[in-house]
Order: sequence, then structure tokens, then C-alpha cells
Amino acid sequence: MLFFNLKKKNQIDIFFLILFIGNVYKSRRVNLMPYHKSGAMQTALKRKSDQDQCEVVHKEARMTLLVPCFALADSYKAGHFLMYPECEKMVAYGEFREPMKGMMTNGMQDNRFVFYGMRHYVDNYVSKKWTRDDLVMAEMFFSTHNSQSTQYPFPRDLFESFIDEHDGYFPVTIHALPEGTVAYTRTPVFMITAEHKYARLCTYLETILTMVWYPSCVATISKYTKDLITEGFEKSVDPQMNVLLDSRLHDFGFRGCTSVEQAMIGGSAHLLSFGGSDNMAACYHAQYNLNNTVPVATSIPATEHSVMTAWSDETEAIEKQIENFGDGIFSVVMDSYDYDNALDMILPSVADSVSKRGGLIVIRPDSGDPVEQVVKGLKAAEKCFPTSVNSKGYKVIQGAAVLQGDGINYENIREIQEKVMESGFSAQCVAYGMGGSLLQKVNRDTMSFATKLCYIEEHKGKTRDVMKTPKSGKGKTSLPGELFVAREGPGEPIKVFDKNDHLTEKLVSAMKIVYDNGPIAGAFDDFKSIRERVDTEWAQTAPRGNPISKGLADKIDKILLARGHS
Repeated sequence: MLFFNLKKKNQIDIFFLILFIGNVYKSRRVNLMPYHKSGAMQTALKRKSDQDQCEVVHKEARMTLLVPCFALADSYKAGHFLMYPECEKMVAYGEFREPMKGMMTNGMQDNRFVFYGMRHYVDNYVSKKWTRDDLVMAEMFFSTHNSQSTQYPFPRDLFESFIDEHDGYFPVTIHALPEGTVAYTRTPVFMITAEHKYARLCTYLETILTMVWYPSCVATISKYTKDLITEGFEKSVDPQMNVLLDSRLHDFGFRGCTSVEQAMIGGSAHLLSFGGSDNMAACYHAQYNLNNTVPVATSIPATEHSVMTAWSDETEAIEKQIENFGDGIFSVVMDSYDYDNALDMILPSVADSVSKRGGLIVIRPDSGDPVEQVVKGLKAAEKCFPTSVNSKGYKVIQGAAVLQGDGINYENIREIQEKVMESGFSAQCVAYGMGGSLLQKVNRDTMSFATKLCYIEEHKGKTRDVMKTPKSGKGKTSLPGELFVAREGPGEPIKVFDKNDHLTEKLVSAMKIVYDNGPIAGAFDDFKSIRERVDTEWAQTAPRGNPISKGLADKIDKILLARGHS
């Protein structure tokens, strides 16, 4: 009833806001469009009483977190159109400035990364139409967004103009590397171009496009982890069993995410390198939204502590799993009470039943030191199940394996794998589940992603290369001028050139247009193609490299010298 204790004018304004939020939710649009003075609203008022209509719409409005397109930016973006110089063209680009620390190849810091996730932000946010109702909503919002609830500057006339002239689509062109591209840090991954009267809107989309750092970071972590596990397979697994490699790292991170959207984006990034996941939202998303319904990932039946403790003892719980799933692969968490006792007493009592069914039991410790618990599990399983020695001299347990999903990260996977092989077991005997370290323990600074303006063309044809050169933070130096991203030959790593470099005349851009004043049909590949690109380009790209061409490097040095940098 608080709503009806407000002054009449405030009641009506809030009512209009809620009504249109509800209407937008019904149409499943990203942008919310209250229009408190529209003829449609006046008609709506005649149909129902204020109180009845508000109660219905308010219930619907609470079901969504959607926001209008203009609000998908940092606040200061709205005022930048007044701060930029008058110009005909502006270009900005996004890049990872630093490698992911600790990712080593041949004992050296690797600076490769996997670019992934652009489709999500272009399809779901950039490609949404703006409407006149969005414009009215913007007027309402910005009227109190400045300090002391005063008017905040925003490009109302420009918004209105592209709503009319571009059918509501944001007036920029976006070039981007194909999803799954492998490149070195300092390589531009996308470029935004805005021209003519819309030039000063160039960086308005920076906030939402910069978010591509997240899926790219997750994709990069998974790829480095696959390399790490591959090392163990090459040393201790027979070649015909390499098929198991794809299932050695599972995504256990869904419940630790801050939102379903994060789980889907990050979880699908993981699936570029592995086919195992317990993140069903990501598996479904990759299969049905990104891969033409073709399956992308699988999992196995598995108990949790609630299942184990629901039985009077763990033996009964395991026997039930054998009854249901004993002819296949199934996982049992073994530390609900006493991991050592479960290995010494319970596992031997059920081993014969597992062997008779012909399946494989996956032992899962979920507490204690990860390295120690995995080796304990393997040694216990070796006593209960047939064990053979493969052609590389490592033991392979028939009918049992170990899954470590507690506290797993890139570093301790290396430790576990080394200890497993040191104990005489093949790396194929162990799988891993990674949660927080896969989907949560990354941020924009993990590889220092940034979007920066690089070029301005003024009205009279005068051009200016734009370059950030902070003496107090040299790692944040940006790239100047119009840029050209290309390979110098098939299979060569991607390099970045000054667009005016004569070398670019014979090169083909590695980027493609993914948005051109509106969405482009077929701009993005299916998930299978992206997976194949990751595998191919990762193998072709040496572990460490510098993508800056000589011509661009000389230009950068010249600017730095002119600005007093040593």
C-alpha cells in the first residue's frame, strides 16, 4: 500500500513506469519503455482503474531484470558526446594488454589467448532496436541522474535521430576476430567505427563490448588446462586412449556463478576445449542456441552428499547406484563420513558388484588435500579392481577411476597429475572438476582488457592518431591510428599493422564485420566450427609472440619519444 500513500503525481509516474516494464516483459524485449505521456497510456488508464492495473503489472514487472538499451553503459558515457571534439569519424578498438599470469609453456610465460563471446553481446544487446519509448524512458531517467537528482547530459537528439533513420539500430560498424581465434596479447579483437553526426557515439558501446573479456578468459583457462593434461597423456597414456582427454576437465562452476547468464557464457567458453560439464545451462545453450541442436557436452550419473547421507550407511547408497547405473560410468562421493574408511572397508565390499555389471565407478573425494586424496583413491582402487600396465609402463585400473572436484585449479592439476604418474598410475585414471577457478576467479584485470579510442577524422579532412601514453602506467599504453589486423600468410600468427602501411595492400583482414548499423545474418559460426578453429589455431600459434608489426612499433616508439618517454 506504500504506492498509494505517495502524492498523486508520484503515484502516476511510478504507475506508468511499472505498466510499461510489464508490457516489455510480455514481449521479451531487452529494453524497457515507459512512456508516461503517450496516447496508449491514456487509453490504458480508461480500461482499468489505477489500482487494479498497477497490481497486475507490478507482479509481472518483478519477474525481470531487463533494462533499456541506453542504460547498458557506464554513466559517464552519456555525457561524452559533449566532450569529444566535432568530427566526421571515430574509431576505437578492444585488446588484451597482458598475458594470463602463470600459464606456462615449455617453462616460459605464454601470451596466447582464445577470443570468444562476441556473439553473445552483439546478438543480445547491440542488435536490439531502440524505440521512441526508450527515448522517453531515457528522458525520465536522466532527468534525475546527475548530482543532487538533477538533469544528466545525454545525446537525446542523436538517439532520436538513429531511432528514425536507422530503424532503431545503434549507428556503428563493428569488426571482430572470428569466435575461437587464437592470438597474442596486444592484438585488437574488435574495432568500433562511427561516422558523420554519430561519430561521437563511437565509445558508447564500450561498456557492454568490453565484457567479452569474461568468456575469453574462461576459454583461455580451459585451453591451457587442456594443454597441461595433454602433457600427462602424452607421457603416460596409450595413444588409443586419448579419446578420454576430452572428458578430463568438467565444469563444476554453475552454482558458484553470480547469475545464470554468467554460467551460460562462461560454461560455453569451457566447452570449446572439453566435452564434459555439469553446467546444464551452458550445455543446453551451446547445443541449442549455438550449434544447431547438435550435442556439445555430456555428464554422468553422480551422487552428492545428500544422497549418500540419506541412506543408513554408504554401502547401501553405493549398491543403489550400482543397481541403477552399474553397467555404465557413475560417480560416488566418498567422504560424507570418513574417506579413509570408505576406501578401506566400503569400496572392497562393492567392487565385485561393479565388476560383474561391467561398469566403472568413479571415486570422488570432496575434502582434504587434493593431491593426497586422489592418490589414496587410486591406491585403494588398485587393491579392489583388476589393474594392467600399458605400453608406456603406467598402471591402468579396470572398472574404477578418481574424480577430484574440490579446490581444483590450474596449478594443483599439475601437482596432482605429477604425483599420480610418480605413483605409477596413468593420467587417464583421473578426471577433474573445476568450479570457482574456472568461472569465478577471473576479472577484467586477469588479462588487462581495455577498449580505447585510436583515431579521429575531423570535418575538414584533418586526421589524428589517438594514443594513450601514461608515464605512470606504461602497461596501459594504447595503439595509435587506424589499425589493420591480418595474417602475413596461411597459418601465420595474427599481427596488427598501421592501416596505411604498404604491407597491408596485399593482406586480407583477419576481422569480419559482425554488426553494420544493424545486425548481420550469418555473422557468427556454429559452435562446432569455433571448436575446430580453437584447436587448429592453437596448434599453429607458437607459445609466445609479439603481434605488433615493425611499422606500427616504429610509429609507437616515435610518439613515445616525442612525449618524453625513455
